Amino acid sequence: MADKGPVQSFHFPLFMTMLHLAVIFLFSALSRALVQCSSHRTRVVLSWTDYLRRVAPTALATALDVGLSNWSFLYITVSLYTMTKSSAVLFILIFSLIFKLEELRAALVLVVLLIAGGLFMFTYKSTQFNMEGFALVLGASFIGGIRWTLTQILLQKADLGLQNPIDTMFHLQPLMFLGLFPLFAIFEGLHLSTSEKIFRFQDTGLLLRVLGSLFLGGILAFGLGFSEFLLVSRTSSLTLSIAGIFKEVCTLLLAAHLLGDQISLLNWLGFALCLSGISLHVALKALHSRGDGDPKPSKGLGSNPDLELLLRSSQPEEGDNEAAEEEDFVAQG
Repeated sequence: MADKGPVQSFHFPLFMTMLHLAVIFLFSALSRALVQCSSHRTRVVLSWTDYLRRVAPTALATALDVGLSNWSFLYITVSLYTMTKSSAVLFILIFSLIFKLEELRAALVLVVLLIAGGLFMFTYKSTQFNMEGFALVLGASFIGGIRWTLTQILLQKADLGLQNPIDTMFHLQPLMFLGLFPLFAIFEGLHLSTSEKIFRFQDTGLLLRVLGSLFLGGILAFGLGFSEFLLVSRTSSLTLSIAGIFKEVCTLLLAAHLLGDQISLLNWLGFALCLSGISLHVALKALHSRGDGDPKPSKGLGSNPDLELLLRSSQPEEGDNEAAEEEDFVAQG
């Protein structure tokens, strides 16, 4: 059996998560500065009242979801994690209905049941059960349902001005870091300070490799977070969760191919069932969009998100000015 690398034997998931949050905040701050320089428009900065009242619940739920998910990998396998995490689709549907972000439809319930059931079949009897890890992932799935519904509200509320994923990540990361710090201090602080991997390190090269790997993970987390927030801002949290199921299935297939895990006929049937649920959701979305004709804004949600990314200038403002001039010309005529 091959020896584990320095990061594979790094048993501090909360510290890793907090380092990733710091990297995401750094890159989002730099991205905001680049956008502001290129567009000459001041980026949104929320007041303390809005920040604590609107952003804090989302940040705390996100921190707990990510932290508990990473923590669970100390106890369980990828298969058990994926199987349990698939329940997040059901929690997201429940909270989306509670917050009236989705309408209860039989087809929507069928999609969720197909995906959840298919993913369960795909990972059936391919895991080593661990109660502690299972509880951590199940808690993360429940909190994830709250997290993504609150994130959808946060991103699509026009009055907050956080439609750009960069601005959202910039505001979320500090509170997420503070929310995880007590858990880190209680469960990992002492062990980290006395471990040879970090504070009592003896091999500088090993330390640099560990920190470099964690920093690279933070960059990948920044890209993943940006794409997730961008998708939620344009669609819904349920769509994001269903799209993520396809990623999980691909991960399991690669793990089975690379690690030599055996996949039974029942597992393959579950895989087909899961893909059928995803395909049904895509088809329903396409039919719903075609039936609507012109896109309509959601109830109470922003209909014109400011998605400048990193290169967009102040074209929307110029377009608004030209429209206003045309209206004045017509009125005078």
